[in-house]
Amino acid sequence: MVGSVARSIPPAGGRVTVSQVAALYVRADTPYRGIAAECFDMQRDARTYAGNLPVVAHPPCRAWGRLRHFAKPRHDERGLGLHAVDMVRQWGGVLEHPASSTLWAAAGLPAPGQRDPWGGFTLPVLQSWWGHQAPKATWLYIVGREPASLPAIPYALGIPAGRVENMGKAAREATPPALAAWLCQVAEGCAA
Repeated sequence: MVGSVARSIPPAGGRVTVSQVAALYVRADTPYRGIAAECFDMQRDARTYAGNLPVVAHPPCRAWGRLRHFAKPRHDERGLGLHAVDMVRQWGGVLEHPASSTLWAAAGLPAPGQRDPWGGFTLPVLQSWWGHQAPKATWLYIVGREPASLPAIPYALGIPAGRVENMGKAAREATPPALAAWLCQVAEGCAA
């Protein structure tokens, strides 16, 4: 196991514990700043990550998602998803992508309930459990720890009425701060 586990984002005025993880492919306004040891946004290209920490990877999904036929991704964007898979497999950690992502088939990622040769598994979640304003069905590909060792998941009983398709780009792409903290806990407990 790597480092100590960051528990969560503390109340206002509290001290944030910095997780020993690298957050890859995050937005410039990411909640990972201050809770992850390193953040790689568009300016700090995640393809330059040299490793040594487990990762939390949020590669762009528009080239892989259910609405990909309407998207206009950059010419190199599909490759970023495959790079993120490689980083999770090499350093341990977690990759987050929409439940409908075609990245799973392209990269040979396991379906929920299965394992891959790297010991990786897929965990289906709803981002609303961590405060997203829409359910936002998401799959997490995790390498380097067992499902039973994951931090507690805050399952929510109700499902918010919001729909991702009706949100602006920033709201669609936003990672709830509580989810970012939880993903850092997951990654920090991963061994490559």
